[in-house]
Amino acid sequence: MTVEETAEVPPTLRRDLEAVLMVVDQPVSEYELARAMGVPVTVIADALESLSREYTDQGRGFDLRAVADGWRVYTRPECADIVEHFLKEGQEVRLTQAALETMAVVAYRQPVSRGRVSAVRGVNCDGVMRTLVLRGLIEESGHDPESGALLYRTTSYFLERLGLRSLDELPDLAPFLPDDIEGLDDTGEHT
Repeated sequence: MTVEETAEVPPTLRRDLEAVLMVVDQPVSEYELARAMGVPVTVIADALESLSREYTDQGRGFDLRAVADGWRVYTRPECADIVEHFLKEGQEVRLTQAALETMAVVAYRQPVSRGRVSAVRGVNCDGVMRTLVLRGLIEESGHDPESGALLYRTTSYFLERLGLRSLDELPDLAPFLPDDIEGLDDTGEHT
């Protein structure tokens, strides 16, 4: 792609598309992007194709792909080994607040599905769950017999990192719960 072709995408549209695509955790449609940005779908489609070609031509570590009726940024396959190494054995990185909360839900409710974790936390936890799996703190543990959803549990590495011999040593949650928990369902919503 030449500089002239790249200039076809207005700089603010490029910036806005990149900002949105960096935070989505599932493919987003051209229509959704067009609606959010207030421009025609054809303009968005052309801009996405242009950005995708540009990232490929420049040999970036990420790729913009059209998948599942939408667009999403992915790590390039040739970078998979280094990303996996970084997440598993790389820098000792502290877990984010979201990761800690997600891990706590899994620890206290296991085996539990991603959907259930998201319902308890009130936000989509797919990305955080993938990170915790990659770091070896949680693992798949079968399927829910009713819904068929994949279930997760903590690992022995989780116990090791927390200095626990078993899950029985997890602290009791009662002191941290609100006084008025009567009438709350499993997600913390009043029934």
